[in-house]
Amino acid sequence: MDDAEQAEAPEYERPPDGEAVPDTADGPRHLFLGESEQQDADLAASLSQLATLSASRFGLVELLTKVASMAVQAIPGADGAGLTLLEPDRADIIVKSTDFVREIDDIQYSIGQGPCISAAETGTTMRSGSLGGDPRWPRFGPRAGRLGVHSVLSLPLVTPGGVVGAMNVYAHAKDAFDERSEQLGELFAVPAAISVLNAQILAQSQRLATQLQAALTSRPVIDQAIGIMISRSGDTAEQAFGRLQQMSQHEHVKLTVVAQQIVAKAAARARARRPHTD
Repeated sequence: MDDAEQAEAPEYERPPDGEAVPDTADGPRHLFLGESEQQDADLAASLSQLATLSASRFGLVELLTKVASMAVQAIPGADGAGLTLLEPDRADIIVKSTDFVREIDDIQYSIGQGPCISAAETGTTMRSGSLGGDPRWPRFGPRAGRLGVHSVLSLPLVTPGGVVGAMNVYAHAKDAFDERSEQLGELFAVPAAISVLNAQILAQSQRLATQLQAALTSRPVIDQAIGIMISRSGDTAEQAFGRLQQMSQHEHVKLTVVAQQIVAKAAARARARRPHTD
């Protein structure tokens, strides 16, 4: 380019915050992104990744862990995140994106107090920039602060059917999360809740299918054991089944195992009574 062309070439001027930044010959758009634009880009990237998650490709715990890691990317100031899935009639599932999160979450669940518990119970976002002095969690906050974790953003995972869990996003610095962080976190939590719910439903369906298959497999041997007990005692089928249940509870073994033992002993006695031939 000669001197005349250089003189005519316009210099790049960055538009004011809030205006779109086009790609130019001087360089790609991302080189000129402001802080808020970069945050929006991070959120968009996390949502894009979230949309590709498939509950059929990942186990439940693995998928929840990926969602927690995406939350760290989506929420400004985050150092780590955890996710708690409320499981009906089962122990809750708790995952983490990094090791220190497990230690912090263990504290709040062991004492029954903390931002995640509050978020799940109330269905509202909990934010704190100084856990050590936060009066809402007087037993949890100081212990978290002594471990060097001062900020938290707890987001309930709300679905049309109710709250299925909560995400805890932590930072070591004080006042790491502002209203912007909370806004972005809540935007991320909406599709995250649906992904978590879908994964939970699939896992429940798989467990039910396994249980049904086990029941189909075990039913014949239970029926055989009931028949043997009826032939010995003259009990009804209901009475024999009740006795079988009592034996299972007394011996602390599954019903199927007790039935298999009864059938095996009956078969061994029958073989012993057979006449021996040379």
